[in-house]
Amino acid sequence: MQYQINYIYLHPKGYNCIYMETSIAAFVKERRRMFNLTQVDLAEKSGVGLRFVRELEQGKQTLRIDKINQVLALFGHEVGAVPHTS
Repeated sequence: MQYQINYIYLHPKGYNCIYMETSIAAFVKERRRMFNLTQVDLAEKSGVGLRFVRELEQGKQTLRIDKINQVLALFGHEVGAVPHTS
């Protein structure tokens, strides 16, 4: 399955993924399973806590983007601000 995240909308209360085929949570969970990693393995390999991985996979809206990028870096991806196109 191929994922496409066009841009992330940054908001003081968290982030929202706009115009995407799947959520970041689903992407991380799918990739983790694809590489046969447990949540504990993913937390250790990415340098974040187990609680963070669980909250990320559950779709919590108020996670730190730098930590999200630590996890996504394992899979060759990152999130960030991009110019808004109408």
